[in-house]
Amino acid sequence: MSGTRTALNPPDGSRAPVRHPDAPAPGDVLGGHYEGCFGCGQEHGLRLEIRAGDGVSVTAEFTVDPIHQGAPGLAHGGVLTSALDETLGSLSWLQRVIAVTGRLETDFLRPVPVGTVLHLEARVTAVHGRKIYSEATGRIGGPDGPVAVRAAAVFIEVKVDHFLKNGRPAEIDAALADPDQVKLARAFEVNP
Repeated sequence: MSGTRTALNPPDGSRAPVRHPDAPAPGDVLGGHYEGCFGCGQEHGLRLEIRAGDGVSVTAEFTVDPIHQGAPGLAHGGVLTSALDETLGSLSWLQRVIAVTGRLETDFLRPVPVGTVLHLEARVTAVHGRKIYSEATGRIGGPDGPVAVRAAAVFIEVKVDHFLKNGRPAEIDAALADPDQVKLARAFEVNP
């Protein structure tokens, strides 16, 4: 992303990301944020298990199952993008903020066959106001294997009200009835 300025390049005056003192330790599994989430919660979703990394980074593994294919025997590009988006979104756990995807650009560098374990890694590169700039890669054949897919993203920090105003009432009510969900939301809202 070097050279030409795009919406995915942090502007001048951006600051380095900071890991929150209460963030999970490197190697810890990050909890699912909502049982209905396609990325981390649903039985028929991606079922990603994401781990905290060093600094403001995370890792995950995504197994491409037959239900994830687009072309015969190959992962669907939208599913791969969803796996990258979920991994990038989990970076907010390390900063103790609530953030949503503002922009996501994905590059597909090589096909990903069904049965592949895609090794995902994401990190925050900069923060500017409410914008969080990040990047991710998906490698085949192991964490040091060739990059098959990569993404750059801008996430926007929001408050819980964002979901209360825009979500469907039935799901909002269910989440508010779950004390763990309320506790999690409040913990992230307190970020100084």
